[in-house]
Amino acid sequence: MSQKGYAIELYFDPALENQVLKAWNVLARRQISTQLIEIESRPHITLFSAPFVDPTKLENIIKIFSSKQAPLPLSFSMIGSFSNDNDVLFLTPTPTVSLLQFHSQLCDAMKKEGIEIGEESRPESWVPYCAVAQEVPRTRMAEGFCVLRDLKLPVSGYAVDIGLVEFSPVRELFSFVLGNTVEG
Repeated sequence: MSQKGYAIELYFDPALENQVLKAWNVLARRQISTQLIEIESRPHITLFSAPFVDPTKLENIIKIFSSKQAPLPLSFSMIGSFSNDNDVLFLTPTPTVSLLQFHSQLCDAMKKEGIEIGEESRPESWVPYCAVAQEVPRTRMAEGFCVLRDLKLPVSGYAVDIGLVEFSPVRELFSFVLGNTVEG
């Protein structure tokens, strides 16, 4: 059952993105999970998601917000999993003050414009993570962890842009480079 909705996603610099893609590809080759590749996702941290939003309203908020931000240092230092109906394997970034502030400032900017922030996107309950595999069969979870351990964590880099996608399949509606002061 593929979900439908919208998500604001934080994207990485090319070197960091490639490190994450390497994990996706190994997991796919071992047939542990190909789902992220199939839905045409891109390595990211989800900042906010909702079943329905007004993209044009968000575009303006994100454009202004992103222009005031600098690229954000990220270091993925841990491997984790969510075990629910669709088992997810992910990399967790070290929760730095700058990452947490970035997220809460975005939430504030959205609230000011009357956008409802759902429970899991609220600063007090938000968990930053970068999915590397979805719908992993229970019996393959341990193997998935082993594959990720070979990544030699931490992998570090920067978050460099922020975009809105519709899913799934994933379709990017727009994205802005952090610190980009281009007049639109």
